[in-house]
Amino acid sequence: MENTIMELQFAIDTFYFLVMGALVMWMAAGFSMLEAGLVRSKNTAEILTKNIGLFAIACTMYMIYGYDLMYGGGIMLEGIEVVAKDATYAAPSDFYFQVVFVATAMSIVSGAVAERMKLFSFFAFAIIFTSIIYPMQGNWTWGGGSVFGMYSLGDDFGFLDFAGSGIVHMAGAAAALAGVIVLGARKGKYNKDGSSNAIPGANMPLATLGTFILWMGWFGFNGGSVLAMASKESANAVAMVFLNTNAAAAGGVIAALILVKLLWGKADLTMALNGALAGLVAITAGPDTPTAIEATLIGAVGGAIVVFSITTLDRVFKIDDPVGAISVHGVVGLWGLLAVPLTNSDATISGQLAGAATIFVWVFVTSMVLWLVLKAIMGIRVSDQEEAEGVDISECGLEAYPEFTK
Repeated sequence: MENTIMELQFAIDTFYFLVMGALVMWMAAGFSMLEAGLVRSKNTAEILTKNIGLFAIACTMYMIYGYDLMYGGGIMLEGIEVVAKDATYAAPSDFYFQVVFVATAMSIVSGAVAERMKLFSFFAFAIIFTSIIYPMQGNWTWGGGSVFGMYSLGDDFGFLDFAGSGIVHMAGAAAALAGVIVLGARKGKYNKDGSSNAIPGANMPLATLGTFILWMGWFGFNGGSVLAMASKESANAVAMVFLNTNAAAAGGVIAALILVKLLWGKADLTMALNGALAGLVAITAGPDTPTAIEATLIGAVGGAIVVFSITTLDRVFKIDDPVGAISVHGVVGLWGLLAVPLTNSDATISGQLAGAATIFVWVFVTSMVLWLVLKAIMGIRVSDQEEAEGVDISECGLEAYPEFTK
């Protein structure tokens, strides 16, 4: 009887892990639609090609080497038997759940460098990021490894990141920031006097659809990180995580809408969309401990932060991020880490800062070096003429909307 119960628990937890992983995989569609909506129509096919290409690269490179580097679970080509002796789920389901997180981090980079980057230079970056850069900081955090043998974020500092506000989102934003700095701004984005020109996206319905897809996929992102379902305690934990994830996203939207109305006198759809994503990023580091109202407030703060961050990076620092990815995932990702101690006594501000600094410095510095190497070897930016005509033609040889652009 006991063996039957254990086998049933194993089957339920494995199935739950796989379903949550599938929800996270669906976030790839969300990023694709969001980015396709926020870029100009002449760059749509290329951004979609980047998204499906990076997902395939992430799955392959993390299988070949990244998972082993992060968890020491054995190279997948040799097979994988167990995650841990007391694991209640099949080991391949753990790999599947982890690999879609890697693809999510890489998707963050895609939007920030949109409209002016060479497609295969981006793919070359994706190969190294998903096999080495991301898994290394993942080993120091979720993998339990020490940072170059010097200190342990978990044991020495008590760093906590439940589902990846820092480990996934801030890491992706750090790589994106390095790429944007090396690439430079899009042509026509900034005037000689330093003022910024708005470059509207081509399809707001598509961007809104992408946001709702991401909102839905986030239930898998956070809910799956409970790592179990087949007990009363784990089921309650999953339900609370779902509740808090949804509450934070709602709080982010409301705060962003109210703030832009006060600042600019009108609602701004793009800020509302980024407010939802900011709320989701903010709660990701600790969706298991807040009450629903606390989660709403954490998300609301994230929604307010993202409005100020997007405008500041654009107007003050001249960081040209077409989709606001650096603000949503990086700046708000940091807030998400710092919010954990507010509801979880096991985390400290100092520990969260130590973890955030380690993740950011590692990813930003290694990504900056990699971007510069790629720039020297193969170039990373398309020509001025190709950028003016749209990278759809130069990089993909087709247009996303040919009947509307002739």
